[in-house]
Amino acid sequence: MEQTLSGRTALITGSTSGIGLGIARMLAAAGARIMLNGFGSADDIAAAKRDVAKAGNAPEPHHSAADLSDPAQIRAMCAEAEQHLGQVDILVNNAGIQFTSPIVDFPDEKWNAIIALNLSANFHTTKALLPGMTTRNWGRIVNIASIHGIVASPEKVAYVAAKHGVIGMTRTVALELAQGQVTCNAICPGFVRTPLAEKQVTALAARHNITEEAALKDFLLVKQPSKRWVEVEEVARMALYLCGPDSGSVNGAALSIDGGWSAA
Repeated sequence: MEQTLSGRTALITGSTSGIGLGIARMLAAAGARIMLNGFGSADDIAAAKRDVAKAGNAPEPHHSAADLSDPAQIRAMCAEAEQHLGQVDILVNNAGIQFTSPIVDFPDEKWNAIIALNLSANFHTTKALLPGMTTRNWGRIVNIASIHGIVASPEKVAYVAAKHGVIGMTRTVALELAQGQVTCNAICPGFVRTPLAEKQVTALAARHNITEEAALKDFLLVKQPSKRWVEVEEVARMALYLCGPDSGSVNGAALSIDGGWSAA
């Protein structure tokens, strides 16, 4: 892969598995030095670090286990990233959680947790790292939103609200940065093939006594016209473009990668 990010550094939240890990691999392969963040067993985190190191043909990246629902831990993580990497040129806000329920039954604590991690954490990381980017007059902020930042679905009130908020914040930050070389954009994936999502398919198939292929098409991907997964690598390649040197005029965008969902 062309080393378009050689000399650049990146902090990626929620990057010990799934989409975040895929983005970490992609940016490392393009030459960036990486700091990972996320939960998991010691073995899982060690495997993620080896995976990213192999992709970038570099030493294993640093890892922070900061709880992103806690602003103090977020600030400490960002300071640690700047110290370890020297500076943070790229911020990818990927960490998130989900919970489904009708609003009348939606637990208050679940609302608070989803808003804290899926929306407020993006605010705190951006606030902490933006001063360094603007001082150097170069930076890339990529927020992993969701198709649910563009359209709504029932029983996902907190997630939909948070992801709509992420897109609004992305646009606001972009306007504040418009005359410099720091950009802020959002990616809005549909259903992405990750280990967690594949477990949902297995559970649906068992619950309805159908094949996993039928569960995928008739239940999970019912709103995704392509009737196939979005692949992690597809999201990661879009993130790579937004983090690279050729995307300086892309600012405040909410880019869908959803198999046609938002076109319906």
